[in-house]
Order: sequence, then C-alpha cells, then structure tokens
Amino acid sequence: METLENMQKTISSLDPCELKVLLVTSVGIGGLLCYLALRKKTKNIPVGDGWWRVGEKPLSEDRTIHPFVVETSEEMIQDLHQRIDQTRYTESLEDGRFHYGFNSAYLKKVAKYWRHEFDWEKQVTVLNKYPHFKTNIEGLDVHFIHVKPVQRAGQKVLPLMMVHGWPGSFYEFYRILPLLTETEGDFVFEVICPSIPGYGYSEAPHKQGFTCLDAARIFHKLMDRLDFSDYYVQGGDWGAFITCSMALMKPECIRGLHLNMVNAKAGGALSIISLLVGRYLPFLVGFTREDVCRIYPFMQKNVYEILRESGYMHIQATKPDTAGCGLNNSPVGLAAYILEKFSTWTDYKNRDLEDGGLERKFSLDDLLTNIMIYWTTGSIIPSMRFYKENMGANFQKNMDNTTKIHVPTGLAAFPHELLHCPRVWARSRFTDIRSYTYMPRGGHFAAFEEPVLLAQDLIQFVKKVESKRPK
Repeated sequence: METLENMQKTISSLDPCELKVLLVTSVGIGGLLCYLALRKKTKNIPVGDGWWRVGEKPLSEDRTIHPFVVETSEEMIQDLHQRIDQTRYTESLEDGRFHYGFNSAYLKKVAKYWRHEFDWEKQVTVLNKYPHFKTNIEGLDVHFIHVKPVQRAGQKVLPLMMVHGWPGSFYEFYRILPLLTETEGDFVFEVICPSIPGYGYSEAPHKQGFTCLDAARIFHKLMDRLDFSDYYVQGGDWGAFITCSMALMKPECIRGLHLNMVNAKAGGALSIISLLVGRYLPFLVGFTREDVCRIYPFMQKNVYEILRESGYMHIQATKPDTAGCGLNNSPVGLAAYILEKFSTWTDYKNRDLEDGGLERKFSLDDLLTNIMIYWTTGSIIPSMRFYKENMGANFQKNMDNTTKIHVPTGLAAFPHELLHCPRVWARSRFTDIRSYTYMPRGGHFAAFEEPVLLAQDLIQFVKKVESKRPK
C-alpha cells in the first residue's frame, strides 16, 4: 500500500507536459511488450549444401533414379554360417537375465535359429516386395523404397516420407506400409522410406561432419527429384531429429510433421518448477495424470534409467570405429549388440526376462532381417559414426534442436519410449500441435512394434491437418 501511495504522489506532482510524456512512454512500452509476446518468431535454418565423396564436387549432378534390387549369394550365406559356427560364448551369470546385456543362453538359441532355420533368400524376396531405388545426391548413392498407393475413386494421394533411426532400417516400416497405402478414407499415402546415408543400402559419407542437417537436406533433394513440392514427414529416433530439421529447413514443403519421439523440454527455471510442483499439483504446471505416471519418480525414470541405458551412446559418440570393428567381424556379436536394444527399448521390464521379451513383439525372422541389412552391407560402423558427427559439439544446443518449429505437428507419446515429453513441454518447441496422443502401449520402435496404432494416429493427425487446409 505504501508503494502504491508513493506512486500516486509522484504522478500527481507531475505537470501536464510530463504526464503526456509518461503516458506516451507507457503506451509505447506496453505496445512493444505485446508485440514481442504475440509475434510468431519464424526462423528457418540455412539449407546449405554438401559434397560427401572424396574429391571436388562436379559442376552438375546426375539426377537419374535407378531401380535397385536386394541380392544375395551362396558365398555370402556360407561366410555367415562359418562365422556363426566359430562364435565363442561366455556363460551368463546365475539369474543374470538381461541385466548385464544380452543373455548368452538365449543368444545361443538365436544363433542356432539363424544358422539352421532362418532363410535369408526368402527374406530377400520379402525385402524386394516393394520397389527399391538409388539416386546420387551430394556424391552419395541414396537408397529408398517408393510405395505407390492402391487409389480408390475420389481418394486424394498424399506423399509421405518415413525416416528410420538406429539400430533400425527402412525394414521397420514394412508392416505399416499396407495400412497407409491401402486405406478406405478420403486420402491414401504414397510412401517414401529412405535409408540414412551410412545405413543399409545407402552409401556412407567419405568425409567427416555428416549430421542430421545434411540428411535432412539430402532427403529434401530426394523429394524434389521425385517431383514432390509438399509432403508429410514422420520419424522416430534419428528419424525424428532429421524430420524436425526438414521442417526447419524448408517449412513451406512440409504439410505436416508426425513424431513418435519428441525432443523438446521446458526452459531451465520453468522445467525445474514444473518438476518440483508437477507431482503434487500437476494442473498448475500443465501436467496431466498420465504425465505424472510417466515422469515420476523423476530420478529413477529420467536419470538412473538413462544412465543405465546410454553407455552405447557414449561409445558411439566418441570412438565408434573401435567398438564397430568387432561388430563388423562377428555376426553373433552384431546381433547381441543390436537385439539388446530391441529388447530394452521396447520395455525396460524386459531386462527381468531370460529371453529379453524379444519374441513378445517381434519375430526372429523380422529381427534377423534387420540384422542382415547391417551385416551384408557392412554398415554398422558408419551408422555408429552418425552419433559422433551429431553429438560432437553440444548436441542439445545445436540450432536444429533449439529453433521453434511452426509446421502442423502430431505427437504420438508411447508409454515405453525412453523419455516422456508432456504436451506442455512440447509446446515450447512445436508451436502448432494439432494432435497429441497418449498411446496405450508400445515403446521406441513404434512402426515395428505397433504398426496399427501408429498408422491410426498418423491418419487421424493428417485428417485434422487436411481439414484446415484451403480447398
């Protein structure tokens, strides 16, 4: 009250001229604050350019798109079998289950199935079910599958790019593709699934520094080469980072962005306050009951679990070639390294199981097909290098991870994703969230684990976006 009285006395002592100055200044400051609060800060990141082959970039690029067929040979299979037969195993500790990594007893069963029952020639036929192509962009032969829809009368065809992550591949999308390219609604998708350069059948960069931004630019060039001017993008894991970069780089080309892994967090002080208050008064900080269940106990779920599961990341972000050397020479070692992620990242509780719960969500044929894509192409090391290239210089503060995204966005929050991001935190980065869904089940490998759920969420998001677009 005393402060208010002092203000009144000060104002009453001003002459008419001084009052006018005060009034004009106040209105000006108020207007400026309103403008700063309400304006939409649209900031695109530079598109740039690149050349990832040794030597000088030519004056013009060959834009030809070539059909590609996955092939195998008897020599390749014999070499695989010989290496499996020569595997040396270490006995698991009593009751170790998956707490020390991949359980050796179950690993022997996987290797036995791989050696005697898995039919790679049959799986190559499965891989070739969809049309494969390659085209050279920035000096790299980029691989992709291009699935055209079964279009019904009156249906609108919408182009969609789906981008995988590590340790996955384009094969993760094979179970969801029919659900997107054979629909009965108002629209149907024409789907393009590229392999990130250095993964699978895409050529690895020959120079240092290839990041998500470079992959995003290459994928934009790919879509342009396919004559698509605007399109939807979808991704998880590295695919989420790449598609976010695509939205930042050329927002005019992105009709909508759909993610099943969200990289966003509230600002420093706000984050701390929301975490302190959110468990007890969630409504005050914008949390829902489901957010509370997924975030708390905070230290257990967001610190200890991540420390326990991120050892691979530190290796791959520092010395990928060292660890990769062994993986590139031992198929069983490669399988243990990759399949352990498909176990734990599907559900942390799988660490308590002797078989890691792998066959609860996946078949061994599907899991080993993904492994074979890495093994037959020798791409495990370049795929691991992607961590070092991206995380070398303060990854979380990179422009592509901090700049706001303004394209229509749909977020599918799966309960067993490695980290949960509440909608209120997501708003700090994504300014136009059209859809946020608490998915009823599923983990990190959404398209591979729960193709029906992911397809349903993607479709309902696109419906919302399309209904608001000018006819």
